[in-house]
Amino acid sequence: MAAICFQSPCKPIFNFQLKSKPLPPAISKVSIFRCRASVQSQTLVIAEPEPVFTSVKTFAPATVANLGPGFDFLGCAVDGLGDHVTLHVDPTVRNGEIFISEITGTTTKLSTDPHRNCAGIAAMATMKMLGIRSVGLSLALHKGLPLGSGLGSSAASAAAAAVAVNEMFGRKLGNDELVLAGLESEAKVSGYHADNIAPAIMGGFVLIRSYEPLDLKPLRFPPEKDLFFVLVSPDFEAPTKKMRAALAAEIPMVHHVWNSSQAAALVAAVLEGDVASLGKALSSDKVVEPKRAPLIPGMEAVKKAALEAGAFGCTISGAGPTAVAVIDTAEKGEEIGEKMVEAFLKVGNLKSVASVKKLDKVGARLTNSMQTF
Repeated sequence: MAAICFQSPCKPIFNFQLKSKPLPPAISKVSIFRCRASVQSQTLVIAEPEPVFTSVKTFAPATVANLGPGFDFLGCAVDGLGDHVTLHVDPTVRNGEIFISEITGTTTKLSTDPHRNCAGIAAMATMKMLGIRSVGLSLALHKGLPLGSGLGSSAASAAAAAVAVNEMFGRKLGNDELVLAGLESEAKVSGYHADNIAPAIMGGFVLIRSYEPLDLKPLRFPPEKDLFFVLVSPDFEAPTKKMRAALAAEIPMVHHVWNSSQAAALVAAVLEGDVASLGKALSSDKVVEPKRAPLIPGMEAVKKAALEAGAFGCTISGAGPTAVAVIDTAEKGEEIGEKMVEAFLKVGNLKSVASVKKLDKVGARLTNSMQTF
């Protein structure tokens, strides 16, 4: 993400590259991918596991990535929104392969080719990690999240699928391996970044310290504290690749220092449960939000409306176009949401939907299973 170039012996020039990180060579081949994942977690699946269920159903939550100054290394899961995957042992499917039987929900235009579908890619990556060669699986995806919403739609599908395969075979893999499986999917859709897939699998707030090796740091928000997210999604699509392309290749040192301090303040606020300070830091990005906000009609007015209505902070969720504000009461969140919806319509000429959600502290999970062996 950062490179240092010296123009002269005395004057360093810092160039911070914000372009999508390419898929590292270390995981470009499945065999190496499996080995790397196993080494990191000290978990090695020696023998092919038998399925412990004939059918499982899983859920993975929506996520808010970046959280303002935490571009590509901070994210959290939000409760009540997400994707469902139903997975069956299917003797009509070739051993070691995935068949996507149907896609329902907010969109049905996704490919059912498992090599071109987020759920399919993550499911196959998980099967390879487990060494599944003697069983074929059929997968049904129910989308609860629209595409290009800024709420981690692709990550939710990938997380639900990876967890479904893992649960089907006795939960042999840990979070690091599941995140790596999801990253293989994310890399083909929006870039090699884990700020959606990690919280979708692990729940809560997650800091991605590094990718080589993968180092994930869960940030525990105090359970006795109240935190609500006001999510306002306009009728507008902001493809992640397009929104990443809008980012500057270089940033001034002063903006780097500012964003670093705000990211640190945000992490401290999460650990302390200080929602007011969390909101203040979340609103203070000077690198990514200024480039993306003009591409979302009415976004700047929406942020202003949220803050004037009493929100502790407001920014773009992920790549957008969803706007996210934070507050400590649900009632106040409803009021803030109404003002944000009004601003999207008045200034951006966009209809939008508001919801108030709590932090999802669980992440992707098994919701139903059937065993008929």
